[in-house]
Amino acid sequence: MKLSIVIPAYNEERTIHLILDKVRDAELINNIEKELIIVNDFSTDETEEAILAYQKANPELNIQYKKHEVNKGKGAALHTGIASATGDLLIIQDADLEYDPREYNLLLRPIVEDNADMVYGSRFIGGKPHRILFFWHSIGNRFLTRLSNMFTNLNLTDMETCYKMFKTKDIQSLTLKENRFGFEPEVTAKISRLEGIRIYEVGISYYGRTYEEGKKIGWKDGFRAIYCILKYGLFRV
Repeated sequence: MKLSIVIPAYNEERTIHLILDKVRDAELINNIEKELIIVNDFSTDETEEAILAYQKANPELNIQYKKHEVNKGKGAALHTGIASATGDLLIIQDADLEYDPREYNLLLRPIVEDNADMVYGSRFIGGKPHRILFFWHSIGNRFLTRLSNMFTNLNLTDMETCYKMFKTKDIQSLTLKENRFGFEPEVTAKISRLEGIRIYEVGISYYGRTYEEGKKIGWKDGFRAIYCILKYGLFRV
């Protein structure tokens, strides 16, 4: 079995090698192999040079490197990575250091044991470390999750989480359109409609960043998420 790890990257020259080290060193249960798919979304810093240098220094790693010739957004980078995946399973990994690849096994276990087809890593359940940051961000995340749940009839606690693990055939069967931060509500709405889909949720750690440290999501993205929840919840588009 092989896990495809899709890593969208935009202006992450300072941290990309650090997260790749963590992904490299993560030991997966059941001797599952790793495939790294890094998608550079037209970074304007030295992200590409950092990725290519890392790839050259670690020839034993199965790394696919993709890049966009114009900036298209995180969702578009994920579309590129998902389409390129050849693993049995697929997980999304941001290029920053907010999520810990050592916790892949938490998401893998329900699927490997044939209890789940998709697993969300929730930042709001369990006893894992969670950096204390922004009150209104946490309120916004919970509001978006509850609004999404109203349309999907799921009882998720963290729809906006980066850590979502899919069976690759399921995620590749979807027609995904959102190029930016609308990816999360869109994929949740569409995956919830797959016949017989079994969705689980596990608690994960969260080492969030401040805006000074490079966090990119803002209030405009929250309004876009509301629009996407309504759009993909009400209409099959």
